[in-house]
Amino acid sequence: MELQDLANTLATLRSLDTDTSLVEAKKAKGGLPASLWETISAFSNAHGGVILLGVDEKNGFSVSGVDDAGALEIAVAKMCSDSMEPPVRPLIQTHEIEGRRVVTIEIPPMSAGQKPCYYKGKGSYGGSYIRVGDNDRRLTNYEVNLLTAGRGQPRDDERVVGEASRDDLDQDIVRSFIAGQRKERHRAFEGKSDDQVLSMMKVLKEHEGRLVPTIAGMLCMGAYPQQFFPQLNITFVVYPNSQPGIPGPRGERFFDNASVNGSIPEMVTYALALLRRNMRKRSVISGIARQDIWEYPETALREAIVNSLVHRDLSQGSLGTPSQIEMYPDRLVIRNPGGLYGPVNVEDLATSNISSARNQVLVHILQNVDLPEGGRVCEARGSGISSMINSLRASGMGLPEFDDQVASFQVTFPNASLLDGETVQWIGSLGLSGLSDSQVLALARMRNGESLNNNSYRSHLGVDSRVATAELRDLVDRGVVVQSGSRRWATYSLADQVDGIGVSGVLADQLSLDESGQEPLSEEQGSAEVGDEIAQAIFHFMTDGPKSRKEIEEAVGQPSHVVLLRLRQMRDAGIVRQTGPSRSPIGKWTRVGQ
Repeated sequence: MELQDLANTLATLRSLDTDTSLVEAKKAKGGLPASLWETISAFSNAHGGVILLGVDEKNGFSVSGVDDAGALEIAVAKMCSDSMEPPVRPLIQTHEIEGRRVVTIEIPPMSAGQKPCYYKGKGSYGGSYIRVGDNDRRLTNYEVNLLTAGRGQPRDDERVVGEASRDDLDQDIVRSFIAGQRKERHRAFEGKSDDQVLSMMKVLKEHEGRLVPTIAGMLCMGAYPQQFFPQLNITFVVYPNSQPGIPGPRGERFFDNASVNGSIPEMVTYALALLRRNMRKRSVISGIARQDIWEYPETALREAIVNSLVHRDLSQGSLGTPSQIEMYPDRLVIRNPGGLYGPVNVEDLATSNISSARNQVLVHILQNVDLPEGGRVCEARGSGISSMINSLRASGMGLPEFDDQVASFQVTFPNASLLDGETVQWIGSLGLSGLSDSQVLALARMRNGESLNNNSYRSHLGVDSRVATAELRDLVDRGVVVQSGSRRWATYSLADQVDGIGVSGVLADQLSLDESGQEPLSEEQGSAEVGDEIAQAIFHFMTDGPKSRKEIEEAVGQPSHVVLLRLRQMRDAGIVRQTGPSRSPIGKWTRVGQ
């Protein structure tokens, strides 16, 4: 970390008034903080991060400095080398800033084959942590077991279902499967009985003197796998509001609620039918014609559902946890137990074609099993995510958000087109030419209040690191995007003069002029102007005066970019106004007329 990076990081922490998922500040006035090893473990088991020793979080991230920087560097290096397993190799530096010395510790992420990284004095179950937001959370025993199992090839899908028999398989599927195997692999299965074919494919295994289905065989071909594993299914819920537990207009807790059972091919088919039943269609303009398409592309949904069933954890600790599909007004969430497996990470999912299967037998069988409506369930060619991305781009939508939490993996599809008519007009008003598709989508995301870095640009827009760097630099050179920080700390957001340009080309900053002479809006008027429930919650929260964006985010329980988008919409509608500098998270927002 260079001195300028440290200065930018301090400025960010002070504006946010909190640590982040990648930065932890510790006062360290009396030497090594007692909880330092927890943060070292947490960053190692997540995406890496930097620890600042000599920065006082409780006093607005002021620089308190350290007493003996040299001794502190040696102590940190010794802890990382001798007390952590596997050893951590950080980059440790001392910088003088604001008249005092700060020690920076850059912790690299541990590779999947080495996790979990833990403190030896507590053991793997007591000393393994992970970074979640701005906190260090101890890994559960289940999560430690998952990470440990990830060092090799799990074989949970090969376990036998001792209480089942061959008769518990769907015989039509079995006959079709065997016929296909004999045709495609004639030499391998020549002269073999049907049971031998099924055994060689690990659909069946010997158990106590008889052939019984494996978990993989039961999930791929079982007549009703939930007879033996009730929770190896999908729960499907459609919520009336953006948060579960908030009732709908008639007091309903959900609009639809179903349990999706059967074999994997049956569950995929039924889940897609439920989604069609609950999806609306939206109109998009293609050339001079209007086309009606589903809210979410079916190809993307199918790939996400298949992945949630095929790559879920099948160890004993997760057999009671189903995959989940949750439909909200503003997003669709598909979640499964067990995080990413193998040499892949969230940042590279959109650009990597590596195929890594936690359940290799299950995948191998499914490659040769058809969906009820035709077509294979999966191909295992590493093309699933690419198909998902291509279908979303064709619909003018942004990429889904991938979230790997060790014990679970989640895909979130935002229910909005990044390239709606207003956004397309806004981008056109910038007068830029020669933009790539990913640059256009990046500008759309930034207009919604997001800041991007190289990793998020890659994962959100489906390009590799080299392309991300070149395209971000091009947007900076064009003057529409500004860069904060450098190297891995660089973040990119809309330039202030671009951030304020409305579709009419008039600076929206003009809306921030003193409007105290206007008549204040009533609760009813404000709610009527903006019908979105998040915007209404923001409007009501401002009842007693101006609020900072951070205060609003905490009050309504929404992330920064969601709150900023609603504030801009309300500002453009003349309902609220901003006091203070544009894009400042510590500026105030207030109702018009207050």
